Amino acid sequence: MSDSLVIIPTYNEKENIEKIIRKVFSLPFLFEILIIDDGSPDGTAQIVKDLQAEFPLLHLEERKGKLGLGTAYIHGFKWALARKHEYIFEMDADFSHNPDDLVKLREACVNGADLSIGSRYVKGVNVVNWPMGRVLMSYFASMYVRFITRINIQDATAGFKCYRRQVLETIPMDKIKFVGYAFQIEMKFTAIKYGFNVVEVPIIFTDRTEGTSKMSTRIFREAFLGVIQMKISSWFRDYKRPL
Repeated sequence: MSDSLVIIPTYNEKENIEKIIRKVFSLPFLFEILIIDDGSPDGTAQIVKDLQAEFPLLHLEERKGKLGLGTAYIHGFKWALARKHEYIFEMDADFSHNPDDLVKLREACVNGADLSIGSRYVKGVNVVNWPMGRVLMSYFASMYVRFITRINIQDATAGFKCYRRQVLETIPMDKIKFVGYAFQIEMKFTAIKYGFNVVEVPIIFTDRTEGTSKMSTRIFREAFLGVIQMKISSWFRDYKRPL
C-alpha cells in the first residue's frame, strides 16, 4: 500500500485510460490509483478491470450514470479516508495534467503545504493547445474568483491537486454544494477558510488530444453564480477546526 492515492474520475475515456494508468505506475514514486467511472458506455471500466490483474494498486469504483465531477471526487475522498492514505490527489484522465507533476505536488505537501495546486497561472500563462478564447475565459474566471472571494489563488479553477489527509478530514463533505466546475473553487475556498496552507506549484497544462472534453456552458454558469452564493454562505458558517 502507498501513502499516496491518485483519484481519476472517468466518463468515456477508453482512448486515454490505459495510457494514463501505465504512466502513473511508471513514476519513480509508488502511487495507488482509484478510478471512479460513471457508467461509461464506451467500456472504460472494463479496460480498468482488465488491468487490475497486472496492477494490484489499481482500484475501481463504478457508479451508475453521470453524477458529476464533484460527487465523484467526494466519493473518492471518502474511499481514501476509510483507508490510510496521507496524500490524496485529483487528476484528469486525458493527459491535460502531466502525471510527472504528481511527484512535485506531493513534495510540496511533504514540505509544508496542506493543499498543493498544479497551477497554470502562478508563473505567467502555461497552457498548450487551448484556443485563445478558452485561455482567456479560464484566466479571467480565476480573476473573477479572486475578486469575489478575496482568496489569493492565481488558478482558482485548477483541478490538479494534492490534499493532505487532515484537510479532507476537516472539510464537511456533506456541505460541499457544487458538482461541476465550481466544485474546484469551493474546495480551495473552504480549505483556505479553515486556515490550511495552500501552495501553487507551476505546471504546464496541455489540452487533451484524444477523447471529448466534458466542459459545457452550464458548468461555467454554475461556477459564475456559484462563487457569489458561496461567498455569501460563508458569512454564516463557522470555520473553526475540530479539536
